[in-house]
Amino acid sequence: MLRSRSILLFGRKKILSSFSQIKDSYRVSKESVLPYTSFASRSCGTQSSFRSLFDGSRITFKGFYRPSSRNMSTTTSILSSNKEGLKLLVTAGPHAQKIVGIWLFGSAAWVFSMVVLGGVTRLTRSGLSMTDWKFTGGLPPLSEEEWLIEFEKYKQSPEYKRVNKGMSIEDFKFIYWLEYAHRMWGRALGVMFALPFTYFLHKGWITFRLGMKLSALFAFGAGQGLIGWWMVKSGLEEPASEYVEPRVSPYRLAAHLTSAFAIYSGLLWTALSVVMPDPPSESIAWVHGAAKVKKLALPVSLLVGVTAISGAFVAGNDAGHAYNTFPKMGDTWIPDDIFSMKPLIRNFFENTSMVQLDHRILATATLLSIGSLWWASKRLDLHPAVRSLIGSTMGMAALQVTLGISTLLSYVPVSLGTAHQAGALTLLTLMILLNHSVRRPSMKLVKSLTSVPKTA
Repeated sequence: MLRSRSILLFGRKKILSSFSQIKDSYRVSKESVLPYTSFASRSCGTQSSFRSLFDGSRITFKGFYRPSSRNMSTTTSILSSNKEGLKLLVTAGPHAQKIVGIWLFGSAAWVFSMVVLGGVTRLTRSGLSMTDWKFTGGLPPLSEEEWLIEFEKYKQSPEYKRVNKGMSIEDFKFIYWLEYAHRMWGRALGVMFALPFTYFLHKGWITFRLGMKLSALFAFGAGQGLIGWWMVKSGLEEPASEYVEPRVSPYRLAAHLTSAFAIYSGLLWTALSVVMPDPPSESIAWVHGAAKVKKLALPVSLLVGVTAISGAFVAGNDAGHAYNTFPKMGDTWIPDDIFSMKPLIRNFFENTSMVQLDHRILATATLLSIGSLWWASKRLDLHPAVRSLIGSTMGMAALQVTLGISTLLSYVPVSLGTAHQAGALTLLTLMILLNHSVRRPSMKLVKSLTSVPKTA
């Protein structure tokens, strides 16, 4: 009996000892796993990500955690791709992100060249040399007979009868080639945009959100060709008075140029968002400084855009060939006929005196506002890239005003007029870069900066 009881007691102690060892081993194992679970919870923030972390893993009672190689790659993928508050537009990795970004920057540069070429076409009065239009385009005249046919079409236009009467066929070929190049350059842009876009969609590199943006920009670009012909068509109609030179409608010219600026801005902003999902920020102080700049940069950008549109009305009314003095307009500061048209609103878009006065006032206001932004930013703690952008914008604004005055005083030569139009788009480019650089960063980036000390 005693022997049986001693055996039972010994067995009970053995079981309790074994259970205690198992319990201690589990406690050690749990403590070793906690860093992984805590890291996964902080990085992923979802229950599904937590389950993915342990899927396929093996936890032993020897006090260590050993994940399988398959699970480790899954975990790494989750932690690297799931970025809190950061929405990537390209999903196939950094290589695809770089390729798509280069394509979009190239498209934006192509639109920039289209604007410059359009300025040359307008200043050389080449835009009305082609009297018909096809959406898909066609071959240029290849024989002398075909050139004569095109020249005869042009002779029926009001511009030839009132401006270029007696023009030689060689001079006609020059303006025809400029307009033809402008149209075909636009069509080539459509092909260059559509083919890579289709390829990227097929590869699944871009998100639905980016695909919708690019589809809208492509449709807008196709519509730009229609707007261009709608503009040219207005210049092929007989003017209301025999004393008026034939020219395209200033409203249609402004619409054509504004839509080109809008397409360019959309492409540039999208390209920047692809290659730089988060703005440059390395400290909380820089984030706060960028937020203050953003409040000033947005209204200044709107003023830059309005000034550029007013320049389109200056071009549409040939207002640059009037009042070629500065700072006064002739002998006065304000001409007497700025409100000579009825109704009153027409003066701001069709009256040569008022249109030029408006552009002068807006250009001055733009220079002063950018100067104020630059001066205010000197007292802010900003990222060096942001500060450099503000300085470049200030310099470009001063250069643009200088180009405008030089163009006016020189009676709008082709070289200076083209440079002034390119300068307007360059200034807009810098403002887009600035606004993109001071936008609000993602929450993931902000949280990573909470422990970073303020730096100058």
